[in-house]
Amino acid sequence: MDRSAAGTSATTVPDGGVHPARTSVAGRLARVVTEALAPAVLVAGISLAVAWHSRSMGWGIVAALFASGIPLSYIVRGVRKGHYRDHHVSIRERRPAVILFAAASVGVGLALMILLRAPRELVALVVAMLAGLALTLVVTKLWGKVSFHTAVASGTATTLVLVFGPWLHLAWLVVGLIAWSRVRLREHTVTQTVIGAVLGAAAAGVVFPIVR
Repeated sequence: MDRSAAGTSATTVPDGGVHPARTSVAGRLARVVTEALAPAVLVAGISLAVAWHSRSMGWGIVAALFASGIPLSYIVRGVRKGHYRDHHVSIRERRPAVILFAAASVGVGLALMILLRAPRELVALVVAMLAGLALTLVVTKLWGKVSFHTAVASGTATTLVLVFGPWLHLAWLVVGLIAWSRVRLREHTVTQTVIGAVLGAAAAGVVFPIVR
């Protein structure tokens, strides 16, 4: 059974305490990895990296704002109001609304970029992000909770390879580290992290080259 589908936290123990998976040395390392390489961080990072390659850092900031900053602000506001348990939106049923809001924000940013003729490479990146959100939404609705962390990480790794060259296949080591952190924290199963990685890589690997 999907952990979130049952409406319970996968990181608590029966007496309501914190699961040992989070309090061990490995657990604390997993938490650092999860937060330092969270989707919002990676989305902003890849936006600026592609913008640097396109020699248009201003547009990179715009892409990061609409694809990362605004969606993250929406989630943080939802956490403060009690709509979400945490800023990773761990409950599956809460995720579609967040994904739709993120897609709307990305869509507005994309329209602005097209209208004002942003570099084609950055436009391709944002279109790929939108495709990734669409895929994640469909799978979340039809199958279950997938790892958004690994989806964004694999999309980022794929884009880095396409833009900067094959030596950046090394970025897949980071994808593996992120997957480990999510499983270690008991936020996802191995299957959920793998499916997330496949979705992210598919969106970036197919859509980005076509639009670019």
